[in-house]
Amino acid sequence: MRTELVSEPGLADQPNEDFASVGLPASGQGGSLVVLDGVTPPRTATGCLHSVPWFTARLGGALTELTVSLPDLPLVEALSRALARTAAAHAETCDLSHPRTPQATVVLARWSPAAVEYLVLSDSALLLEAPDGAVTPVLDDRLSRLPRSALVSDAVIDAELRNREGGFFTAAADPEVAARAVTGVLPRAGVRTLAALTDGAARWVERFGEGDWADCLALVRKQGARALVDRVRELERADAAGDRVFLGRSKTHDDATVVYAEL
Repeated sequence: MRTELVSEPGLADQPNEDFASVGLPASGQGGSLVVLDGVTPPRTATGCLHSVPWFTARLGGALTELTVSLPDLPLVEALSRALARTAAAHAETCDLSHPRTPQATVVLARWSPAAVEYLVLSDSALLLEAPDGAVTPVLDDRLSRLPRSALVSDAVIDAELRNREGGFFTAAADPEVAARAVTGVLPRAGVRTLAALTDGAARWVERFGEGDWADCLALVRKQGARALVDRVRELERADAAGDRVFLGRSKTHDDATVVYAEL
């Protein structure tokens, strides 16, 4: 089995708000991966004393433990329990009802000798490769389907769209949001490779159009996860210099995380 994990902050002097892990039980009969992309808060108040990295570390740690130690626990329930555990850790000091309480996108995958389970919430991506080489992206596209006119300001997004019906959902303080995730189960024989990417790494496809999802997975397999992140950084620098123009990107450089697993 081959696994790779690369996670790099968007700026060297800023903390990485992503979280990533690969769990391989001692039984050797399966494993799990967890990828979180912390949502960078606005400069205004968030109602919380804690940073986004604090939140992703807490939530990611709980998810890693639950997906490995309780292999029969459905991923939706694992996310729900992890959110409840994390919320309890700061409920007495922070306003968890604030729309900008620390939050993150989520990708979970778990494999056993019989099946591969997956869960995606918000705009990170999971790629599933079949034995014949076909690549299926698992995406929660609710945010990308919103009209640009609806995203006029942080205030409007927070009041009308964030964690609301007709908008989009992230993992924050409410355990019930787990039920909003995109989920599925496939036979183990139908999946040979998994790759999870935060949107900072998925820019190679989604923002810069360097290839499709199958091309992206092929790049990681042949050149490694680090090569994908390095290529994204090159494209971002070229864009910042004015050589190429891409609309709809709020940051020149974003935290970029890739987890790759050959089953």
